Amino acid sequence: MNSFDALLVVSFGGPEKHEDVLPFLENVLRGKNVPRERMLEVAEHYYHFEGRSPINDQNKELIAALEAEFRNHGVKIPVYWGNRNWHPLLPDTLKQMQDDGVRNAAALVTSAFGSYSGCRQYREDIARAQQAKSLELRAAMSLAGLWCNQGKLQEARELLELAEQDVLTRWKLYEHMAAAPGNGGPVGRTWR
Repeated sequence: MNSFDALLVVSFGGPEKHEDVLPFLENVLRGKNVPRERMLEVAEHYYHFEGRSPINDQNKELIAALEAEFRNHGVKIPVYWGNRNWHPLLPDTLKQMQDDGVRNAAALVTSAFGSYSGCRQYREDIARAQQAKSLELRAAMSLAGLWCNQGKLQEARELLELAEQDVLTRWKLYEHMAAAPGNGGPVGRTWR
């Protein structure tokens, strides 16, 4: 099994300021039959918070915590971040990873849902974004359902440690996650 040379945090993304809200929502709704009036109603919810979604700050905190854990355990791999709908966008992050020489990354999807939008669509997004790249991405885990309690967070930490040691095979990961209550589908597959 190949060693991972980076961790890619993949998330939904969110606007940072008032001017970002409509372009962000247009990205989210691209290809979907949603009336513009409804999009503008949703925009008002963001404007109530000056156009800023908390998701990017939460991702920055997660990345800082992961980097600290990696440092504390002597793991010397960079953590990258790419979003489905707003900056940093996944294709731009994959380009940066390629430029940095990354060839085998573990992808950590932050979605807490085991639905199409919260699971499989992220795999499709990664595959689409990497079509023109020569970057092999392996899913070390999916966070579907892991935010519900501390025990699940400990399981996630243990899975990451196993992945760092290269003893976690795709089958074992699939078997473990498939047995978890509320799992939305297979994880641990290679995206090409």
